[in-house]
Amino acid sequence: MDKITQWLAEHSISEVECLVPDMSGNARGKFTPTDKFLTEDSRLPESILVQTVTGDYVDEHNELVDPADTDMLLVPDPESIRLNPWANEPTAQIIHDCYTRDGKPHPISTRNILKFVLEKYAEQGWQPVVAPEVEFYLVKRNLDPDEKLSAPVGRSGRTEKTRQSYSIDAANEYEPIIEDMYDFCEAQGLDVDTLIHESGTAQMEINFLHGDPLKLADQVFTFKRTVRETALRHGIYATFMAKPMEDEPGSALHLHQSIIDTKTGKNIFVDDDGTENERFMHFIGGMQKYTPGFITFFAPNVNSYRRFTPEMAAPTSLHWGYDNRTTGLRVPDSSPQAKRLENRFPGADCNPYLAIATSLACGYLGMMNKIKPSEPYTGDCSREPITLPRTQEHALSLLVECPEAVEMFGDTFVRAWAAIKRDEYEEFNRVISSWEREYLLLNV
Repeated sequence: MDKITQWLAEHSISEVECLVPDMSGNARGKFTPTDKFLTEDSRLPESILVQTVTGDYVDEHNELVDPADTDMLLVPDPESIRLNPWANEPTAQIIHDCYTRDGKPHPISTRNILKFVLEKYAEQGWQPVVAPEVEFYLVKRNLDPDEKLSAPVGRSGRTEKTRQSYSIDAANEYEPIIEDMYDFCEAQGLDVDTLIHESGTAQMEINFLHGDPLKLADQVFTFKRTVRETALRHGIYATFMAKPMEDEPGSALHLHQSIIDTKTGKNIFVDDDGTENERFMHFIGGMQKYTPGFITFFAPNVNSYRRFTPEMAAPTSLHWGYDNRTTGLRVPDSSPQAKRLENRFPGADCNPYLAIATSLACGYLGMMNKIKPSEPYTGDCSREPITLPRTQEHALSLLVECPEAVEMFGDTFVRAWAAIKRDEYEEFNRVISSWEREYLLLNV
């Protein structure tokens, strides 16, 4: 707390946002005056960890958390402290870790899940390095859920009608928004790197510099809040839905991953002569073998599976390849020290803590169990048969049949996740869509 106290004083902070990432990766917490934050423990009801995206509590609520709805203890992470640059008064935001009443890391905290996986790497003397790439859409304000989303008006007074992949001028249409976003990111110390215009209309991608997985998960968590706030200040929305528009590509959260030996500082994926080694192949093999059982953490929502569509810039099978963007697992061209694997399965709607934890868990299991990968794929992989789950229900059935998920994430967390996502699926399944009314009302 000494470091936090000093930082708050140096920045004349009057209020603190005590933040906890929930199951969806959104911010829960409370606003606390600085003097109270420094003198009292922070607590939140542990039941917030078993709420669905609709705000309901799962039926198994009393089996997963204390039926008395007790509080969990929040412990601030001094490495996560940042200014809130859009607040009206000097405000800090601090991400907290969740602990049970007896002082143990809370088993349903998504940030703790990532820390559990990183501990397994540390036991082997390894330090994972990740670099996320986050895609999102800018869209017009939408107050009617039945109305389709569309691109906002740019500086020219017009909206995009055609795809503008990597277009500088198309990105400049939203220059005022992008400049404010970068200013907010700089004020918060976010390691954002390049921005490009992606293939969808008003779809952007921001790349983060590579670094520590926990810190990068914190940054993606903070970045998503930042982009939404920036867009609202300009009278539009920013959405991280995996597939917000039926005729446009989905949005992904690609993860570049490498592993460093903590003693030597060398990349463990290559030998001394710079060639790829068996460990790298086993990491790829683990990603191929275990991704189906863990896919629900890459595609957490009912909308996520609409993204896995052929010829829409998203993976549909478990193939890997060298510099092949049609495969779900891509090995980019790089120097030996930068040898890495890009995981293209996660959607932008995923919880960054769980997506990174899952990706590293699959690779870890591959290395520990010496799983051999398939041969690298060449050509257009989108023409291959679809082998990924296409529904949330299918993904959840694979999760509960995956003992490795329980091994890596714990039984309590897996049961909680499955309960939450099943409730969300059933809620979604009760809604009759416009497609059904259009084609089935008078034709069946």
